[in-house]
Amino acid sequence: MKNLILIRHAKSSWEAPLKDFDRPLMKRGILDAHDVSLNISEYLPKTYIIWSSTAARATETALIFAQNISYPLESIIFRDDLYTFDEKQLEKVIKSCDNSFESVILFGHNEAITNFVNKFGDVFIENVPTSGFVSLQFDAESWDTIHKGKTHKTIFPKDLK
Repeated sequence: MKNLILIRHAKSSWEAPLKDFDRPLMKRGILDAHDVSLNISEYLPKTYIIWSSTAARATETALIFAQNISYPLESIIFRDDLYTFDEKQLEKVIKSCDNSFESVILFGHNEAITNFVNKFGDVFIENVPTSGFVSLQFDAESWDTIHKGKTHKTIFPKDLK
């Protein structure tokens, strides 16, 4: 069994004239990331690794979640190849995961996340919102053989209001 939790980065700011990659979180995004991360502990596997896009908004989101779930910040694996909006690229990265890891929590970007969860999960989600948490389970021994799985749990900021 393989477990994958996809989390879309929190709401980011467009205020400063920055490159997309460098956009920081806005106040609402920070609050939403805290809200969601404080409500996921019962849905986390016993052991897992955390991967995050290297974009500022994904990195900041991963750090907030890691602090709130007591995951060592220095253990987060930041990956340039997760700065993608394409679900085929996201799928390629996920399928490259070392099989010694049963569970991965991944922080990334849309459209890749929404399209991925709709291709691999069994529940249609029109749009995974910022700070959205989607847990998928796969009946597979190897990451490179994952296919249609089960959408185990979703937690979106609006669910917590």
